Formats: sequence, structure tokens, C-alpha cells
Amino acid sequence: MTNRVLSTLILGAFATVLNPALVAHAQDAPSPEAQKIREHNTKLVKSGKVEPCFGVALKGKNDCFAGAGTTCAGTSTADYQGNAFRLVPKGTCTAIQTPKGNGTLSPKA
Repeated sequence: MTNRVLSTLILGAFATVLNPALVAHAQDAPSPEAQKIREHNTKLVKSGKVEPCFGVALKGKNDCFAGAGTTCAGTSTADYQGNAFRLVPKGTCTAIQTPKGNGTLSPKA
């Protein structure tokens, strides 16, 4: 085997091993716009007037990141997605009824 072929194989092996780590890191970093929305939502929740309610948002109408399949506001991929939330008035979440059950204060599977 030539040095060139061996070098290519070694580089390919490193790229294969490192790629998932690099992709995961890139996905974890929110865009500046998403970060602003998260900060705004955090301030609203800390005010005590609203709470994140999971499983009540319609497709594309979530308020921000909530887990796999969402990155920020408007990115939920299904109605009543269990890991997508809407901010609702404090104390009202669990009373909200959907075709998939009531809203919850934590993500549902």
C-alpha cells in the first residue's frame, strides 16, 4: 500500500470518528435569533406570569426549542408534539385539553 493510500485511509477513519461529535456540537449551538427568543421566553417564565406547556402547540407554532425535532420558535413538526411547548398563563397548562391528552409541565414522549 502506498503512503498516499494509507494517508487517505487514516484521514477517512478520523473523519468518520470525529464527524458525529462535530455535527452534534453544531446542532447544540443555537442561532443568534434562537438565542434571543430563548432569553425572552426565560424572562417571561421567570416573571411568574407564564409557564411552558408541552404537547399543546400546533405544528409550527411552538414557542421555542424543546428537544429533538425542534430548534426554536415555529419548528415543531407535528400538532401536539410532546417535546414542543407554548407559553401559557401560569396555572392553566394541565387544564388545556388536546386530542392527545392534556398539556403537561414537562416534555412527554
